[in-house]
Amino acid sequence: MFKYIMRRLFISIAVIFIIATTTFWMCRAVPGGPFDREKPLNPTIIENLNKKYHLDKPVFEQYIDYMVDVAKFDFGPSYFYKNETVNDYIDRCFPVSFILGIFAMIVAISLGIPAGIISALKQNKWQDNILKVLTTILVSLPNFVIASGLMYFLGYKLRILPVAMWGTPQQAVMPVLALAAYPLSYITKMMKSSMLEVLNNDYIRTARSKGVPRGKLIYKHALKNAILPVITVLGPMFAGIITGSLVVEKIFTIPGLGQQFTAAITNRDYTMIMGLTIFYSSLLIVSILIVDILYAVIDPRIKLSEGA
Repeated sequence: MFKYIMRRLFISIAVIFIIATTTFWMCRAVPGGPFDREKPLNPTIIENLNKKYHLDKPVFEQYIDYMVDVAKFDFGPSYFYKNETVNDYIDRCFPVSFILGIFAMIVAISLGIPAGIISALKQNKWQDNILKVLTTILVSLPNFVIASGLMYFLGYKLRILPVAMWGTPQQAVMPVLALAAYPLSYITKMMKSSMLEVLNNDYIRTARSKGVPRGKLIYKHALKNAILPVITVLGPMFAGIITGSLVVEKIFTIPGLGQQFTAAITNRDYTMIMGLTIFYSSLLIVSILIVDILYAVIDPRIKLSEGA
């Protein structure tokens, strides 16, 4: 396992290097500069700003300096916010996005796994048909459409929940539901498919023929194996929830990284765009690695060999 982890870490570092390089050159290839505004600045001011942020150096030299800073986990200063760095915003905003993502995952897992089990056990019955319709709707709608619908009905029509901001449990309900909708439906479908496959295995039929109680058969024998495919997607799904919160945070005025990322694009804050892209990518890669290791721990039959 140690060799596997070290190899994966090496690959992960290489991937992050490629992402950082690509993001840097893409931002440099965009027409215009980070200080271009609707009302043009005085050329002298732009010259001083370029000198302050070392943008007057050759581009390749800027690239080397930036990659050295990234290796030290320093994403540089913000070009838009005075006396602020990208790291400052990550430290301040990521906990908000992380908490939002955690609650969305809790909702998706706690509802999706039981729903998938029920759908499998009640296949082609009314319970299964209702869940099919609901999951199809949820998986088809973008989270910003769900967010807008929740805001309209629960916020404006029924007036039972606040429609924006962050800080109270009530304010977290709608954004959490909007973010949890897709993973909830995906987990439900995956859990149903996996459970049906496990229930058709010979060892389950044998246990059933020996008179093993239905509850014990489902929750002790079938669930342990049926849940493994779901576990493999939880890491990337969590990272996907956080990166997918960009629009939801904007809609609900949540001061997380998602809102900051969209603002950085609007403000042409290139260091913020590059830093958050690298940060999001690293989060996804680490999540996948953790899930792979957890998968092997849960199921000892799976070995993280050198050929894995």
